[in-house]
Amino acid sequence: MHDQHFDELAIRFAQKIYGSNKGAIRLAVLQADLNEVLAQQPLRVLDIGAGLGHMALWLAEQGHQVTLVEPAQAMLEAAQQRFAEAQCQATFIHSNWQSFAQQNTSQYDLVLCHAVLEWLAEPSAILTALHRLTAAHGWLSLAFYNKDGLILQNLLKGNLRKLSQQRFTGDAGGLTPQQPLDPRELAVQVESLWHIQQRSGIRVFHDYMPAQFRQKIAPEELLSTELSYRRHPALSGLGRYLHWLCQPRTIQVD
Repeated sequence: MHDQHFDELAIRFAQKIYGSNKGAIRLAVLQADLNEVLAQQPLRVLDIGAGLGHMALWLAEQGHQVTLVEPAQAMLEAAQQRFAEAQCQATFIHSNWQSFAQQNTSQYDLVLCHAVLEWLAEPSAILTALHRLTAAHGWLSLAFYNKDGLILQNLLKGNLRKLSQQRFTGDAGGLTPQQPLDPRELAVQVESLWHIQQRSGIRVFHDYMPAQFRQKIAPEELLSTELSYRRHPALSGLGRYLHWLCQPRTIQVD
């Protein structure tokens, strides 16, 4: 298995997602969580796997100094166009995370890693690099595709044979991630390097609601209700994506 990057077709699908309730809910949860912890002064921000640049632009518009790293050239160009239209400045780097981490010696006040781990051949390999890139006082914003949410979705659809065979890999070239993350396994790996300070679910009920009911609800009400339930003790862990805000542990070097 190799790290998967996006082609032109996948980018068009991604743009459709961000034009839908799914994308609006994702951005709303990420932004609400970050608003709780971000300092008011300008921060140095790194967005690893920045995609189309939605979160990076939101931060840049608040005056933060943003660097976007993205391995898909078409994605990066789309992000540059979005920044140009908003008349915002940023640094754009065409690179995979491995090359960037090897060549970069800077540290950042905030590191975003959203919807990246599930596309990597070895998701845990990036965690050490993210720790090194984050300042001691800084934050890691980690969002990932939740295996528990995928299991629930398949149970509700009656895909029992698929579950019994543990077939979770998305189709090649599609937008279903190739490797959903088990949050308990990931937490063990993350907590060796980070303190997980806050956890939220992204789309804790939207995707499970029958379409005929979902269509009767105004998008604004869907969004506000998702925000209100994103940390519900019984529901947040069933979000299709999970968002963790983490601060680095001090690692002793022998």
